Amino acid sequence: MHQLIDKKNKIAIYLIFLIILSTTNNKSLEFQYDYSVKIKKFYVSGLSTNNNQQIEDKLNKLLFGNIFFINQESIKKIISQYNLVESYRVKKIYPGEINVEIEPTKLVARISGNNQLFIGSNGKLIENKEVNKTLPFLFGEFNSKKFLEFKKIIENSEFKFYDLKSIFFYPSNRWDILTINDILIKLPESNINETLRIAYNILKDDKFKNNRIIDLRITNQVITKK
Repeated sequence: MHQLIDKKNKIAIYLIFLIILSTTNNKSLEFQYDYSVKIKKFYVSGLSTNNNQQIEDKLNKLLFGNIFFINQESIKKIISQYNLVESYRVKKIYPGEINVEIEPTKLVARISGNNQLFIGSNGKLIENKEVNKTLPFLFGEFNSKKFLEFKKIIENSEFKFYDLKSIFFYPSNRWDILTINDILIKLPESNINETLRIAYNILKDDKFKNNRIIDLRITNQVITKK
C-alpha cells in the first residue's frame, strides 16, 4: 500500500511539473508570435532613390504595429503628400516587412510662365527642374478637376496630348487648343467630343490646309481664318 501511495505521488509530481513546463513554453511561444507579427521594415520602390527614402522615413513611424492590422489610412495619408504618385500597392512580406510599390504619375503638360511646374496625369502639380520633355503649355487658371475631365475627352478623341502645343482654359469653362502645326481650334463650352471629331476631319481636308484658325464655338457653324 505504501508503495502504491508513493507511486501516485510521483505521478502527481510529474503531472504538475509537466503543466509548469507547458505553461512556460506557451508563454514563450506567445511572446515569439507576438514579436513575429510586428512590422519591422518598410520598403518603398517606384520613385527616385531620394523620394523612396523620404517616404520610408515617414512610414517608419508605423513600425512595430501589427502587420495583420496595418493602418491603411495612415499609409494613404503619408503617400498622398507626394504629388509624384499616380497609384500604389501595399504588399505584406511575412514575417515583418511591408513593401509599397509606387507607380509614378506621367507628366502631361506644363504650366505657362513656369518652366519647372508640370501637371501630372493624376491632375496634380509637380515641380521638376530637370525635365526637358516637350509638353503642351497650359494657359489660364489651373483647375485639377476640369483639367482631368478635358484630358479624358482629348484621349477619347482622334487627338492626343502630344498633338498639342498649347491648351487654353477660360473662366467661362471653355477650352481652345493649339496644335503642333500652329493651328488654333476654338471649342464650344459643351459637346466637345463631337466638335473635336469635326475639327479633326477639317484638318485632314486639303481645302483647309492654309487655315490657321478653326472656330467651332457656334453650333452648326464652322469659321476658318488664314
